[in-house]
Amino acid sequence: MNAPALPPDLLLQGYAAGIFPMAEGRDDAEVFWVDPQRRGVLPLHGFHMSRSLARAMRRSDWTVRLDQDFAGVVDGCADRVDTWINDEIRRLYLGLHRRGNAHSFELWDGEALIGGVYGVVLGAAFFGESMFSRRTNASKMALAVAVDHLSRGGFTLFDTQFLTAHLASLGGIEVSRAKYRQDLAKALDRTALFLPAPPTLQDVVQRMTQMS
Repeated sequence: MNAPALPPDLLLQGYAAGIFPMAEGRDDAEVFWVDPQRRGVLPLHGFHMSRSLARAMRRSDWTVRLDQDFAGVVDGCADRVDTWINDEIRRLYLGLHRRGNAHSFELWDGEALIGGVYGVVLGAAFFGESMFSRRTNASKMALAVAVDHLSRGGFTLFDTQFLTAHLASLGGIEVSRAKYRQDLAKALDRTALFLPAPPTLQDVVQRMTQMS
């Protein structure tokens, strides 16, 4: 089902119904709804932090920022040979960000944006859209930051849409469409807080290793 020029409210209604938009490629103007039979999710208390990742985060001098350069994160995610982020998708999510319904978790090396994750917020659900990395482990660290931040804010669902090998290595799992929609309904019925202050990488490691 094609959905060109989606208004923001209809886009959010789609997320609330368990579907999400994609494009075939960067140069394809069409946008269509996706409703997978199997859905990827990242349990907010099941992030797998390897010893090497924990060590890298403890030693890192990279800084975490929230929503400092949302457009830059979207563009970083689209900066690859094959991407589903076309101009319409970009416009849609920048619009949601201006409304406060989309956020980015960003890693910075000085004044250089080196990695990040962005997604949509509804109730206690975070719909992760994409992530990118310009340094070794930057996307893994950004994802760890997102999991920690959302957990502390009371979120209960981290939707990753699909399960990749990369996400599976970090604790991602796959659930049925029916199970996903049950969890989504519960999350939409709750209120969560997107905390305004970003954590440090060192704080994230400390909290996660204490829980494991």
